[in-house]
Amino acid sequence: MFNANKPSLEELPSTAQLLRSTAIAAVAAVALLVTIVLPSEYGIDPTRVGGVLGLTEMGEIKRQLAQEAEMDRQMEAAGDQSSFLDGIFGIFVGAAHAQEAVVWRDEISFTLAPGDSAEWKLVMQQGQTAQYQMFVAGGRVNVDLHGHGSGQSVTYDKSRGSTGSEGDIIAGFDGEHGWFWRNRDKTDVTVTLQVRGEYAVLKDAS
Repeated sequence: MFNANKPSLEELPSTAQLLRSTAIAAVAAVALLVTIVLPSEYGIDPTRVGGVLGLTEMGEIKRQLAQEAEMDRQMEAAGDQSSFLDGIFGIFVGAAHAQEAVVWRDEISFTLAPGDSAEWKLVMQQGQTAQYQMFVAGGRVNVDLHGHGSGQSVTYDKSRGSTGSEGDIIAGFDGEHGWFWRNRDKTDVTVTLQVRGEYAVLKDAS
């Protein structure tokens, strides 16, 4: 009923040709995975191509948002932390700040509406040290203290539901080192940051 011509053995691809085609496809898939998928989805950039194309930053933002969402889900499942204890902590931090006669090189203050974020960075060279104090009024924020530059990145600290913190940053490499804040509360919050030490400039990286 059907009179389709069957291909001859000479017309069929050889085993070597099939293996070569499979190997080429596998290499292409690995190349796309390493240069496109990993940087844009997970912030992993072993070839540095993602950084040149701007894909690595996209992946880092996606990963950070996913981590924040998961941490927020866990916090909600476990119940909100005691606002009374948070208030006491903020009072002690504020009192300590008032008592210390510290001269800060830079001080910034800004207000975040619910869901808003901000990012400020210190431009530092490897081995330099900076000190900071952070205060949050009106609620709590999620904070990611990290650095990147010279083809490297590092996370110094992450905090969920923070009302304030203080400490040192020791730059492990030349680059930008600082803070990313996001307001996950339902009310406006005001963040105040004071910094001093060894750095070139404090700049808005939002």
